[in-house]
Amino acid sequence: MCGRLNVTDSPGIRSLCEQLEISLWPDSGMVMQRFVRATDRVSVVFERDGKREMHNAIWWLLLDKQAGPSGTVFKPSKYTSFNTRSDKLNVPRSAGYKPFREQRCIIPAAGFGETLGRGAGAVFHDLVADPNESLAMGGLYRWWQGTSERGDTFYELSCSVVTLPPHPQLMPIHNKASPLMLSPEDNSVQRWLDSRVSTTEALDDLLTPRLRHTFTVVPIDKPSSHQQTGDSFTLSPDD
Repeated sequence: MCGRLNVTDSPGIRSLCEQLEISLWPDSGMVMQRFVRATDRVSVVFERDGKREMHNAIWWLLLDKQAGPSGTVFKPSKYTSFNTRSDKLNVPRSAGYKPFREQRCIIPAAGFGETLGRGAGAVFHDLVADPNESLAMGGLYRWWQGTSERGDTFYELSCSVVTLPPHPQLMPIHNKASPLMLSPEDNSVQRWLDSRVSTTEALDDLLTPRLRHTFTVVPIDKPSSHQQTGDSFTLSPDD
């Protein structure tokens, strides 16, 4: 999966948030924008003490902690970590090993972007979920402790999207990986968020590539300008 998300407001996102019965929302409000890129802030939902909370996190799981004139500053690490590969989740000492067991989250989204190729030959597509379907990216999160200029303790939140092997339907637009896509309709969102689940075998079936939503796929010139360059087409959910 490439590092861009579409989190524009949609009936599906609103429905997902309502179904999750989120008890705590970010003070600054939920991040809503069409083009969220890696290292930007994105809204994540996780379960703590039996309640769902939403917070805004840096979309880059590993952060570097630096001392600045106004206190601790957190910046994205040099190690690429906006995505966490599923084949690394059970590798001890890997970045995703502990979060997979203790700190799973979802990222509500209206869609995401994919890129095929590199440089001048890169081809870009936007995938937009049916507006009435609730799409959630399965992810991981981490808290980081810092100190303010006044000496007060504060916490920064980071996250990543779990990526799976490529899905057959996505191969023509991205042939390296596919994001973990979850839905409340088949209980996959609820299972991923369940903080009581620490036995990873209980989640193994979710780590198989699966389309749970209907997507409109739009070829575009580039993510920043978002100009359609060809005919769109539809991807249907797996049976």
